[in-house]
Amino acid sequence: MSAITKLTHSQIDTESLTIQLPPLPLHRPLLMVGHGTRDSQGRQSFLDFATAYQALDDSRPVLPCFLELTGPTIQEGVDQCVEQGYTDLSVLPILLFAARHNKFDITNELDRARQRHPQVQFHYGRHFGITPGILDLWRSRLAQIDSPAIPRSDTILLFVGRGSSDPDANGDTCKLARMLWEGSGYHSVETCFIGITHPRLEAGFQRALIHQPRRIIVLPYFLFTGVLVQKIFEVTAQQQAQHPQIAIDCLPEIGNHPQLFAVLRQREIETQVGQVAMNCEMCKFRLAVAETRQGHDHPHGHHDHSHAAPDHAHPPEPSVETYHQRIWQVP
Repeated sequence: MSAITKLTHSQIDTESLTIQLPPLPLHRPLLMVGHGTRDSQGRQSFLDFATAYQALDDSRPVLPCFLELTGPTIQEGVDQCVEQGYTDLSVLPILLFAARHNKFDITNELDRARQRHPQVQFHYGRHFGITPGILDLWRSRLAQIDSPAIPRSDTILLFVGRGSSDPDANGDTCKLARMLWEGSGYHSVETCFIGITHPRLEAGFQRALIHQPRRIIVLPYFLFTGVLVQKIFEVTAQQQAQHPQIAIDCLPEIGNHPQLFAVLRQREIETQVGQVAMNCEMCKFRLAVAETRQGHDHPHGHHDHSHAAPDHAHPPEPSVETYHQRIWQVP
């Protein structure tokens, strides 16, 4: 019986972590906001990521914090900046796609922080999103594990996203998977999710098996390890046991990759030069507001989040939840 090949970062990442970053226009502190996890290894992975990014440029402090499940919290991170005398902060969501956490939860926390520290100005940046640097990252990894015995034409990519209650984020997951597959030579790509939405990972394997592949490459689209990444490995191992005739490889999460640091640098520079732009057209929170407050355009296009305008407010929680319950129902 074949065993799942769980690849490590050292096996697939050959680039040096010593990279040159473009200079920052300002020496403004950076508050890095992670999702948060109860998994101690996952929490430490994020802290190590922040430490490594800080080490690339010590011209300004980098302070990591978490949205939920663990500390330090966003409020504690802001307090730490204020205690050090800072009143002008860049804030970056260390998230792959824009969903509720990025559009609503983090921004709500920043509104709370401003009420506590009205002298502080926040410059809120955007998530990583779909960008050439991240596509190049995965293409490089896939090239490292090409098999002379099994060609790409006999291989299926199984792209596994976290899963979100926001259709916009789930759509971006599918789009990124498609862009990674186009022109790659792989037989096909199947997109699935580990939680919240469908198709789930087990269904993704079922779809992959329809193609009768000789090899399946599982690509967990996560920044850091944690409970869900471990679950992906467990489900993949179960599938390998059920289908020993197929070679199944599982790539690791992104981790401390130089391409990711380069994208992060661009996101930080955007907050400093005022060039942050997000796609608001399909934002379900914007649509929720449109139903309850006509004329409010939910201004997170050019999402500076400087909070200079006193009438800037995010949609009230009840309207968001009402919209969510009506529009998002999964079996």
